[in-house]
Amino acid sequence: MMRSLWTAASGMYAQQLNIDTISNNLANVNTIGFKKSRAEFEDLMYQSMKIAGSPTAEGGQVPTPVQVGMGVRPASAHKFFSQGDFQNTTNPLDFAIEGDGFFQVEVNGELRYTRAGAFKLDSEGTVVTSNGYKLQPEFVVPQETKSITLSANGRLAALDSQGNELATADVPLYSFINPAGLDPLGRNIYSETEASGEAVEGVPGEDGTGTLAQGFLEMSNVEIVDEMVNMIVGQRAYEMNSKAIQTSDSMLQLAAQLKS
Repeated sequence: MMRSLWTAASGMYAQQLNIDTISNNLANVNTIGFKKSRAEFEDLMYQSMKIAGSPTAEGGQVPTPVQVGMGVRPASAHKFFSQGDFQNTTNPLDFAIEGDGFFQVEVNGELRYTRAGAFKLDSEGTVVTSNGYKLQPEFVVPQETKSITLSANGRLAALDSQGNELATADVPLYSFINPAGLDPLGRNIYSETEASGEAVEGVPGEDGTGTLAQGFLEMSNVEIVDEMVNMIVGQRAYEMNSKAIQTSDSMLQLAAQLKS
């Protein structure tokens, strides 16, 4: 059976994954704090029919090899944590991170991380995410609070009508040596892994940690034009691999018709 059938089939599968990744990026173009992904691939093993440097009958050496590749496979879906655009909301519980860092939240008793700063208050006045995950450290807004403030260095305060502080907390940010190694769990939540390294707590604005902006949200970092161009390239690559399968099938058909 011709190698090209399996080689082209691996190319079609690779481009299918590529389109899946692009589609997820486009689907989340308006998702708060979303970070785009890029499908990356690697070539498979090669079948060597002549090895470079092997001796020839005349006593020389073969200058270049004769090798046939076996196709392609996915290597990774790399996530890019570049800064997304900011949207001014004027909501006092909307926090945006300018630079590196993640908020820490509690999910079912486990510590998780997020860039999405669209926080809310639950029935007890606790600052939580849209899914009810509590911001860490936990901050409860007293009932008599009239305003909430957040400084660039993470000082969170609940104020009364006279401007007196009723409750305060310092909101740290957490960074990773390799944020692309974080495990995306959905719902704008990431989990620490061995690949990401341990979370390093930092004070906003110090030692390379990002600062905080109140009344803003960080939107998705997906560039629509780039994704559309990548989709066209992926679609054409898929089409060309399908043509390679059709060509291989035609060659096999011709071979089968030699004996009539």
